[in-house]
Amino acid sequence: MKGRILLLEDESSILENYAYFLREAGAEVTAVRSLAVALTALGKGGFDCVVADILLADGSGLELLAAVKRISPNTPVIMITGQPRVESAAEAVRLGAFDYVPKPLRRESLVRVVGMALGHKALKDEGDRLRQEKEGFRRHLEAIFRSVQDGILTVDRELAVIQANQALRRICGLGESLPAGRRFGQGQACRQACRKALEECLASAAPVWEYRIECGLESRPAQVAVVTCSPLLSSEGAFIGGVMVVRDISRLTALERELRQRHGFQNMIGKSRGMQQVFSLVENLAETEATVLITGESGTGKELVVEALHYNGPRADKPLVKVNCSALSENLLESELFGHVRGAFTGAIRDKVGRFQLADGGTIFLDEIGDISPAIQLKLLRVLQEREFERVGDSRTMRCDVRIVAATNRELRSLMAARVFREDLYYRLKVVEVHLPPVRERLEDIPLLVQHFLARFNAAYGKRIEAVGEAVMPRLVSYGWPGNVRELRHAMEHAVILCQGQAIGLEHLPAELHAPAEPESAGLSLRPPGRLEREELIEALRSCGGKKAPAARLLGISRPTLYRKLREHGLEDEA
Repeated sequence: MKGRILLLEDESSILENYAYFLREAGAEVTAVRSLAVALTALGKGGFDCVVADILLADGSGLELLAAVKRISPNTPVIMITGQPRVESAAEAVRLGAFDYVPKPLRRESLVRVVGMALGHKALKDEGDRLRQEKEGFRRHLEAIFRSVQDGILTVDRELAVIQANQALRRICGLGESLPAGRRFGQGQACRQACRKALEECLASAAPVWEYRIECGLESRPAQVAVVTCSPLLSSEGAFIGGVMVVRDISRLTALERELRQRHGFQNMIGKSRGMQQVFSLVENLAETEATVLITGESGTGKELVVEALHYNGPRADKPLVKVNCSALSENLLESELFGHVRGAFTGAIRDKVGRFQLADGGTIFLDEIGDISPAIQLKLLRVLQEREFERVGDSRTMRCDVRIVAATNRELRSLMAARVFREDLYYRLKVVEVHLPPVRERLEDIPLLVQHFLARFNAAYGKRIEAVGEAVMPRLVSYGWPGNVRELRHAMEHAVILCQGQAIGLEHLPAELHAPAEPESAGLSLRPPGRLEREELIEALRSCGGKKAPAARLLGISRPTLYRKLREHGLEDEA
């Protein structure tokens, strides 16, 4: 028994016996004979339990009980008496006594009741500590919610609001009209594009990263936001809902908005002939139900094509489910795609809903389709032909209404020639092919991509970087970009993080870009700067608000060369 005990008894022999019993049990005992001394000792604090006689020569033990409950409410008080009465017992209970024990009190009974009281206090103290800790966490989270400028919303799996911060109410124009428990989206006067991303996250239990939307608020029709949704997990790791973060990016530079309007589609950027053909094809395909095969090197933006096809088509309000076919073994991929029933294999402790079933009514994206095994190819062929499948371990046939989009960075014709990929599956997948060119074949898009990523990461990291240095753009254009747009994005993020000024220099670029540019590759495009067209000069000047130095950097040429070309085309006064 561990604890400090205050023992009040005015009969010396009884006081000494009780004190001896408790000390033998391991307690630290302060034994006193008068109420006044007991009250003085109590004022100094630090007792874990109080044992007091009711009838005292200088008062009543109930006075000590009342003082304990006022000073230290969690400290249990055991009242003992040689004259037990209903009235005194009732009063002791009313005042909060832990127990009321009549004399004579044997050693075993005293040690037992004091031990129970100490255990009770320990539980109450722990409960208070946890409540204080929880309250501290709550206040800390509320402070974070108030301070963060991004909108934050948490919902359960049925889209019922758990909590929303003031920034979300401001961004969404909701004021105070978003109470907990109400389904998110009810009564909102906007396009509710963010809700679609949140529904996709809840349906797939997977994050939806940086989905750009136009809010369509009546009061702010030009408001644009970036939405990221992530699964909300309980302390035990169970999937219980979703977290949505909304960032208002309406104040992006006029240049970035103009570039996106003139040289982009959905979240894809490019003015090159190859990308313009991709935009046109994707726009036409979005309204159809055709199966699409997206090809191209890794990092060219195949997932952006899928999102453009889905969110610009008739299935936009239904799930978009993505599967990386190369990340799973054959057995796991089969279960992931089609689901399984309990007991289908070792470890199948419950039924699992497959991705095809989750995507019912929407779109399923099969990434890295060239890496799947022959067995899975056969099953996919049946889904493509019949729109039906069986879960692993189940004999029942299930039907699905999904649009299938597949992608690969491998040469499927070579795989067919090697009898690794089925020819019939290839032609089922390749109803229409969308081929994304690598960055080295669309060099004129690099300045656009650089400005796009610069604006994005300025917003993300709170920077105000205006441009890239005069030597940077030729270096970016001359580099081979084996990782394509993904590598360019990472390089720009790296540079924005390191740059502390207003212009990115060569020293801010990743190490692999520090090698000098090849002379024959430098410049805006594959043709030399001397053959820049009039339209490109006008476009660059308009993009930079008529400023010559930024326009020269955008074009990847020196300022003297820009001035010379302006004179040649009669554009000296162009603004």
